[in-house]
Amino acid sequence: MSAAGAVNAEKFRKQLEARRSELADLSDMNAEARKTVMLDQQSVGRLSRQDALQQQAMANAQEARRVNELRRIDAALNRIDADDYGWCEECGEAIHKKRLEIDPTATHCAACASNR
Repeated sequence: MSAAGAVNAEKFRKQLEARRSELADLSDMNAEARKTVMLDQQSVGRLSRQDALQQQAMANAQEARRVNELRRIDAALNRIDADDYGWCEECGEAIHKKRLEIDPTATHCAACASNR
């Protein structure tokens, strides 16, 4: 039995899938903000264009963070499917349930994470 069995892998699967859905919704809502900023000097002043470019850059950075989190979620779901969820990838020991409750995508126990 996996470490996740002791920490209820299905509970974590539901949390991970809910977060995945939330991130997908956020990505869809912010798609407009990530679009290319048009540099039409007739309709928008220079400062407004700079502000629009800054807003676009922030939206792109947020999307990059969402994509990274989605990758971690997918990896955690794959570990659940493979019955490897809840085990430290470095030392092989079980990851404490409280650590997984804080971050269900955790791949290392607290001791190995602090050594990194």
